[in-house]
Amino acid sequence: MLRLSTYFLRTLREDPADAVVPSDKLLTRAGLVRRVAPGVFSWLPLGYLVFRNVERVVREEMNAAGFQEVHFPALLPRDPYEATNRWTEYGDNLFRLQDRKGNDMLLGPTHEEMFTLMVKGEYSSYKDLPLHIYQIQIKYRDEARPRAGILRGREFVMKDSYSFDVDDAGLQKSYDQHRDAYISTFDRLKLDYVIVSAMSGAMGGSASEEFLAMSDSGEDTFVQCKTCGYAANVEAVTTPIPADVDYSGVPAAHVEETPNTPTIETLVDMSNAKFPRGDRPWSAADTLKNVVFKVNLPDGSSYALAVGLPGDREVDLRRLEAAIAPGEAVPFEDADFAARPTLAKGYIGPGALGEDKPAGVKYLLDPRVVSGTRWITGSDVSGKHVYDLVAGRDFTADGTIEAAEVREGDRCQCGGELEQARGIEIGHIFQLGRKYAKALDLTVLDENGKSVVVTMGSYGIGVSRLVAAIAEQHHDDKGLLWPREIAPADVHLVATGKDEAIWDKAESLASEFEAAGLRVLFDDRRSASPGVKFNDAELIGVPTIVVVGKGLATGVIEVKDRTSGERADVPVADIVSHVVRACSA
Repeated sequence: MLRLSTYFLRTLREDPADAVVPSDKLLTRAGLVRRVAPGVFSWLPLGYLVFRNVERVVREEMNAAGFQEVHFPALLPRDPYEATNRWTEYGDNLFRLQDRKGNDMLLGPTHEEMFTLMVKGEYSSYKDLPLHIYQIQIKYRDEARPRAGILRGREFVMKDSYSFDVDDAGLQKSYDQHRDAYISTFDRLKLDYVIVSAMSGAMGGSASEEFLAMSDSGEDTFVQCKTCGYAANVEAVTTPIPADVDYSGVPAAHVEETPNTPTIETLVDMSNAKFPRGDRPWSAADTLKNVVFKVNLPDGSSYALAVGLPGDREVDLRRLEAAIAPGEAVPFEDADFAARPTLAKGYIGPGALGEDKPAGVKYLLDPRVVSGTRWITGSDVSGKHVYDLVAGRDFTADGTIEAAEVREGDRCQCGGELEQARGIEIGHIFQLGRKYAKALDLTVLDENGKSVVVTMGSYGIGVSRLVAAIAEQHHDDKGLLWPREIAPADVHLVATGKDEAIWDKAESLASEFEAAGLRVLFDDRRSASPGVKFNDAELIGVPTIVVVGKGLATGVIEVKDRTSGERADVPVADIVSHVVRACSA
């Protein structure tokens, strides 16, 4: 039994000044967490109960699927991460340190390397596989912009599991098993979520899916198609490629004077005024915008990249960096332009771009720029643009890239329209393949006695983040609304009034509820007013609230369902059985 008179709990009446999203506000106000540093939080007793309940659900579903739990240290040696190149690839996100002897160490951001080495040290035959092992462990990533409380921190708890198989068919089966286990986990946690196609990023591998909890506070934008059911993280959306266009009737490209056109809008306005089309007005979609970036790589090197896309769209940096991972894209600066005099800032066209051109700028086009499409674009001379420049006839590129912004109403591959929404990443599953096994020499002998590289899958769940994700979906204007399985208690028992009979009855009920197998949070504070107690009960969000108060004089006790708001006056003789039924519904 938890007694609020002695419990280590302080609720707050006002939202913290630095809290932005509902979960951060409510978890702090309800006394579940406290901020220690940017992206670093302590769990107070009430919050740790919720966290452990979430952890329990995750562990139970992993065990039910037949996966085996292990545990690694958070403090790890450099060498395995050097072997996979992630000591470098992780860049500034990695917490690096040295021991007293000067040996390089790190705080684990994820544990692929350690799992791989553990299996390498124990298994050598195909007969040992498949194997599925997992851990629930603290992870560390030096996020540049930690935000939203425990939704994006620098220290967090993650469940990461790994599958080890002899062949790709086995990997697919392991992947499907984990996918099913994740569905069971998030269903038990009463989350509204979607499964979307995703990018593998720095993890590597082929197939990748994210589990996103629906929330306006989420950092991940995803799209859905109501026609075919397609769903994808915005970074993973692929653009339907239009058919090539017949350009036989398009006149030869011609350069025109276009002074004072610093924006796409001014260029379109001038074009319609001075160089009108015969069939329709020029629009921003008729312009080819070439945006130049410097891509910094984790090893300290860099290269120049230009993205060509229709002028009515912007480059989405998230999509760009997903496509060029592990590189980081930064804008071209004056010094970068000065080093490449063939690039006319503000008037860059395809003629100066390409790895084989003097500037040495890699040139990648949006998939919409297909052969035969007709464009207005930079002429590589200040104050001038080229008209009727045709892709495939007048210029080519080094390849294509998915980096343009995705819009509401864009076409799906099926021809339907894409709808956008936001979500919180709560799980991510990857078919890693052989990247880590090959780098760390994880092999087994197959049935023919031949050495083969093991194929792996990686599967993560943000355990601490789940607490915040659930809070985002389960709250109202008064406070939290915990699903029963992960709530800190089944019953929040409130005693209010001066009559000693009320307190005696509340004490006996608390014991009876416990004897019936219920978890009880008992507000036995004599000094707190009824208003404070009721506000705290709604803020904390235990599913069933029982109030022993003035109604006791007429033989009834109030029972409130925190989620539905329904109240009932229950006869004293029936109160225990009534509450037990409510808690088991």
